[in-house]
Amino acid sequence: MAKIEILAPGVLPEKSVATLRERFTCHRAHGSDEVGAIVTSSGDRIRGIARGGHFNIDRALLDRLPKLEIIANFGVGYDGIDLKGCAERGILVTNTPDVLTEEVADTALGLLLMTVRELSAAERYLRAGNWSREGNYRLTPATLRDRTVGIAGLGRIGLAIARRLDAMKVPVVYHARHERRGLPYRYYADLRAMAEAVDTLVVVLPGTPQTKGIVNADLLRALGSDGILINIGRGSVVDEEALIEALRAGVIRAAGLDVFVEEPHVPEALLALDNVVLLPHVGSASVFTRDAMGQLVVDNLTSWFEAGKPLTPVPETPWPPRGG
Repeated sequence: MAKIEILAPGVLPEKSVATLRERFTCHRAHGSDEVGAIVTSSGDRIRGIARGGHFNIDRALLDRLPKLEIIANFGVGYDGIDLKGCAERGILVTNTPDVLTEEVADTALGLLLMTVRELSAAERYLRAGNWSREGNYRLTPATLRDRTVGIAGLGRIGLAIARRLDAMKVPVVYHARHERRGLPYRYYADLRAMAEAVDTLVVVLPGTPQTKGIVNADLLRALGSDGILINIGRGSVVDEEALIEALRAGVIRAAGLDVFVEEPHVPEALLALDNVVLLPHVGSASVFTRDAMGQLVVDNLTSWFEAGKPLTPVPETPWPPRGG
C-alpha cells in the first residue's frame, strides 16, 4: 500500500499505533494543539483518521481536511463526531462493534453485582480491619434473587447482558426504539413504563441528542425506592444532578456507574455518597479487547484504501450510500 497519510488523535493502543505506522504515514497526536499543528502542515494530504478516545471531530476540523475520506472510530460509541457534516461530505465513519461486546457485558454484570450486594463496600470494610474488630459486614438489604432487570438499549451489548442474566435466573425485560422479534423478553415501547414495572434499570444507550438526560428525576421516581440504576452506556444519558438528589433522598436505593457526563471528572457529590459504585469507564478496558478494537480500526482503514469498502460503517454514513 502506498503511504497514505492519516491522522491518529486521542487514546489508542500502542500496538495499533505501531501497525498504523507500518501501513500509513501516521500523524500521531494526543491533544488539540498537536492536531492543530499537524493539520496546518499536512491537512491537505490527510485522507483518513484513526480516532481514539473521545477526541472531538467537529465541522471546523472537517473543513480543514479537504481530502478526508474516512474516520475509523475506536469504540462502539461515536458521539463527538459531526456525523451530519461527514454525511454531507461523503466521509465514512466506522466503529468497533462486536469485538468489545462480551467484555462490556462482563463489566456490566460485575458492576450490577457490586452495587446490589455492596461488594466494594464490603472489601473496604475488610481492608479497614473492621471484620476482626466489629464482626461480619452487614447483611445486604438488596439481592438479585427477587429482582427484575429492565435493559434500556437491547443492541449487541444489551443482548449479551440479557444472556448472562438468563443464566443467573434473573427476569429480564427491555426498552428499545423498536421491538425485536423472536426474543423471550417483554418489550416496553415506553421507557418510563418499563421503569415503573422493574426495580433494576441497566442503561446501555448511546450518547445522542435524543438520549441526553433521558434518565431524569421523573424516571428515577418511577424506578422507586428499591430501585437500582446501572449505567454502562454513556454518561450524557443520565441527568447527574437528578441522580445525586435521588440517591441522597432515597428516591432510589443505589446506582452503579461506569460512565459520566464530564469524563474523567466525576462530581464530588457522587464521590461523597455511600450508595453508589463508581468505575473509571473500564467497560472494555482489557488489553485483549482494546487490542481487538484497535485492530478493527486498522482493518477498516486498510479495507477502505485497498478495497474501497469499510468493514463496519455506522448507520449515519452507510456503505453503499443510500440511493447509491
